[in-house]
Order: sequence, then structure tokens, then C-alpha cells
Amino acid sequence: MSAETRPRLIESIGHKRLSFREWRGRRPFWGGLLTLLGGVPIMYFPYAHLTLGGMTLSMATTAGAGSLIIGVLLVVLGLTMWFQPASRVFAGVAAILLSLVSLVVSNFGGFVVGFLMGLIGGALAVAWAPGSPQSDGDAGESARDVAAGPVLATHPTPATDAGSGFGLDDLSGTSPTNGTNRRHRAG
Repeated sequence: MSAETRPRLIESIGHKRLSFREWRGRRPFWGGLLTLLGGVPIMYFPYAHLTLGGMTLSMATTAGAGSLIIGVLLVVLGLTMWFQPASRVFAGVAAILLSLVSLVVSNFGGFVVGFLMGLIGGALAVAWAPGSPQSDGDAGESARDVAAGPVLATHPTPATDAGSGFGLDDLSGTSPTNGTNRRHRAG
């Protein structure tokens, strides 16, 4: 490797890592990963054969086909969360329901491992919401706020777009009415 190709290689790896990080940030990545991995033990254990010496143990049940279907659907739902983030709520709810059904159908949900991963992955997908990118001006403003001193309570400005903002602001009695941030500082 020459002296010139090493910096290019490091720069290329850094660029690919940053673009993967950006891709991962625009979708419920961890929910999809846990859901996908939760489907594997659910569909594997009913078909697994364990050999101890000369004796073969089989976990096969009459619901082997149901276990395979549930496992494959969880894998597909995990991939759906990655590649169709707009349908994350449907995929998350479906993953939660399939994980619950796997308790009964598939050897206690793949010995509870697949059940828990599918349940947590589905919940993460339902709870995930796309964030807004932080501008350079926002980063400087937060550093200035930290230097200003301790903040006891911060109230966000009311949102101008329908459907954004905090739904309980109007009920708390402390919501700002003039559209500015109010901060109560320790004395």
C-alpha cells in the first residue's frame, strides 16, 4: 500500500460510515434490527436438531409451519421498518402482535428470546419519530444557553405548523402566549 492510497482509504471508510449513519438516522434502525433478529429464533427452534452423543433431540412441534410463518413475517417486518419508514407504525404493531402470538405457537416465542426481541423492536418502531436536522445556528445557541447558567424550566415556542409541537402545552397553564421562550433561572 502506498503512502497516497492509505489516506484515500481512510477517507473512503469515514465517508461510508457517515453516510450509513445518516441513512440509519432517517429510519427506525434499531427497531427493525431487533424485529429482524427476533424472527430468527422463532423460526429456527422448531426445526433445530440437537445431537448429544448418539441421541438426537428434536424441538419439532405440530405448529412448526406457524412458527416458520411468524418468523419469516417478523424478518420481513424488520426489513420493512428499514426500507419503508413511512409504514413503521403498521410494521411495529404487526411485530408486537406476531411476537405475542409466537408465545403460544412457537415454543414460548423462541424460548422467550425471539418474543422479547420482536416485542421491543416493534415498540421501538412505533415510538420512533423522524427528527429535524440541526442547523449550525442551533448548535451555537445551545452553547450560549449552557454558559448563561442553570435553567429550571424551558418552554418551547408554539409551533406554527399543524400537528407539531407539544399537545399538553395549553393545559399546563405555563405555556407562553407571546411566542417567545420563557426561562426561569435560579436566583
